[in-house]
Amino acid sequence: MGGQVQGDLGVGCRPASLWQAAGCMREENRGSAPCTPLPGDLHWCSSVNMVQRYQSPVRVYKYPFELVMAAYEKRFPTCPQIPVFLGSEVLRESRSPDGAVHVVERSCRLRVDAPRLLRKIAGVEHVVFVQTNILNWKERTLLIEAHNETFANRVVVNEHCSYTVHPENEDWTCFEQSASLDIRSFFGFENALEKIAMKQYTANVKRGKEVIEHYLNELISQGTSHIPRWTPAPVREEDARNQAGPRDPSSLEAHGPRSTLGPALEAVSMDGDKLDADYIERCLGHLTPMQESCLIQLRHWLQETHKGKIPKDEHILRFLRARDFHLDKAREMLRQSLSWRKQHQVDLLLQTWQPPALLEEFYAGGWHYQDIDGRPLYILRLGQMDTKGLMKAVGEEALLRHVLSVNEEGQKRCEGSTRQLGRPISSWTCLLDLEGLNMRHLWRPGVKALLRMIEVVEDNYPETLGRLLIVRAPRVFPVLWTLISPFINENTRRKFLIYSGSNYQGPGGLVDYLDREVIPDFLGGESVCNVPEGGLVPKSLYMTEEEQEHTDQLWQWSETYHSASVLRGAPHEVAMEILEGESVITWDFDILRGDVVFSLYHTKQVPRLGAREPGTRASGQLIDKGWVLGRDYSRVEAPLVCREGESIQGSHVTRWPGVYLLQWQMHSPPGSVACSLPGVDDVLTALHSPGPKCKLLYYCEVLASEDFRGSMSSLESCTSGFSQLSAATSSSSSGQSHSSSLVSR
Repeated sequence: MGGQVQGDLGVGCRPASLWQAAGCMREENRGSAPCTPLPGDLHWCSSVNMVQRYQSPVRVYKYPFELVMAAYEKRFPTCPQIPVFLGSEVLRESRSPDGAVHVVERSCRLRVDAPRLLRKIAGVEHVVFVQTNILNWKERTLLIEAHNETFANRVVVNEHCSYTVHPENEDWTCFEQSASLDIRSFFGFENALEKIAMKQYTANVKRGKEVIEHYLNELISQGTSHIPRWTPAPVREEDARNQAGPRDPSSLEAHGPRSTLGPALEAVSMDGDKLDADYIERCLGHLTPMQESCLIQLRHWLQETHKGKIPKDEHILRFLRARDFHLDKAREMLRQSLSWRKQHQVDLLLQTWQPPALLEEFYAGGWHYQDIDGRPLYILRLGQMDTKGLMKAVGEEALLRHVLSVNEEGQKRCEGSTRQLGRPISSWTCLLDLEGLNMRHLWRPGVKALLRMIEVVEDNYPETLGRLLIVRAPRVFPVLWTLISPFINENTRRKFLIYSGSNYQGPGGLVDYLDREVIPDFLGGESVCNVPEGGLVPKSLYMTEEEQEHTDQLWQWSETYHSASVLRGAPHEVAMEILEGESVITWDFDILRGDVVFSLYHTKQVPRLGAREPGTRASGQLIDKGWVLGRDYSRVEAPLVCREGESIQGSHVTRWPGVYLLQWQMHSPPGSVACSLPGVDDVLTALHSPGPKCKLLYYCEVLASEDFRGSMSSLESCTSGFSQLSAATSSSSSGQSHSSSLVSR
């Protein structure tokens, strides 16, 4: 086939080179067929998300299957005919009792053939693939699956090959191959790597297709032109009795990177120590023999090594599914999770955790019947929840414990539904209502806490979310989605269904997933929902500074924010350079003392920059006193008066490249005229007089268009001109919320 694991190899090999090396390394390329990129034979297709797929035509070797397999085996552990193939090492090997099925897992090293600069940037000289071969002599099939391990977080390569008997001539052998290549990122060199890879692929494919033919000719020249077919060995009566009894589950290992390796692998599954079929049907759901084997092996490993309560099969199975039944990866994930549960005493959480009364009143989430498939249904009205107020009132750790208790309760409810329905229910559904979501929810400590909770849940409660129904998503939702979606597992993201406006009503909406009598009343349904409505947490319930220091929250927040002082006549300004037209600038600041006016300006000129630490943004007083508003710079957002004690979150969709200046200046008393450019006398007076001073904490960042996971146009329509992002959220914001900055408390 063709393509090297570009990002994975750490080399300059992209869709081609590594693919080709991996393909040549594997059976697919060796032989007369697999890797043949003849015009019309290569079928690559590339989707918008950079996933490339390949499907080879069927190729025919006019030799019996057994002879082709003998030629195939000669190219291990090394193959001089494939220079990029540095060698292989057997990781696991097993045979069925009758010898019909032979499973081999190998680690294969490929040399990176790329310019020295790219190799230096990538930091590797070779890449590693893991290949699983399942040879069934009885059925005369060889199934191969391979995936990359090097740079697997940047490039994902999966390859599937098969050797089978020709359907019309049992003395001929057919070869088929398919593969996918998902290029996520490679240090900004994606296009260069693509070109290098394709060039290497073209140069090496011919060599790859000749490998099996070379070894076939070598076998024939040595006098081996026929290899007898496999026949079962005679089984003694005593051996038959032994085979019918229980066997050691570790006597046969059938590991593979995926869960669907075909019927050959199913023949390798254990018939000893087998799970009861009725138990599987009622409690676990359909399992292939390979999947059942992995579950048994992982359970035996726990019984031998784990000190403490052994998790239930349903729990173990979640970790196997999260790692596509790759036994080693699932074992490590489960080991870390069990250690985490012991360290934090999670097994006792439902008995020991009593949420504070404030959480029970203002945390807008709760359980509500089941979905149409019998899954427990959890409703979360995030848009009505004051995340900032909750964090300031109970702290991040209490919120995390509460989220964990929800997940523990969810698992318990799944077990109850399984018993009640007589069929496996292993996950629950979450209905997420975002009405009321606005820039207040982009308070950065709250976002960071949310990301931490997502990470903890993903690591310790895999495959527990069956479906996430997101309704009434406002236009500001893409900003939050951009910030959190990179931290959500791709398999989990596939379970998200997002509805904006009233799209959730009618066919294709909630009625496809919830019975009408279960849809809550606040969404137009018939069911009275007792989930708390949330609302603003009174400031009087916030923790004191001493209590916050005790929980390390002040330190954590200070790590995120910058502090600034604003004097009369001496504003504080931050420069943000935008290199492309469409980007999103977001800001979040708290007014600690005094009243300020916040404005946003654009200029094509570079403001004078004082000395600053490397990597930091220019800040201070940046607008030159000689600049004229409307000629040298322009105002892109109307001024917003911010009162002491308020918290402001906002965003702006940029229209032009250049420098954008965020400015905070002291609010002028009524009757005076605010000027964005102070005179020299004003500045000197401000610097040398002990007059009033405003203080604030601020955070700002730019979301580039290529990273923005949403519609730029829809976001702009809801933020332009400090418009209607939300209604006022506190009495102190009277009239000030009509801006792209949301005033909260």
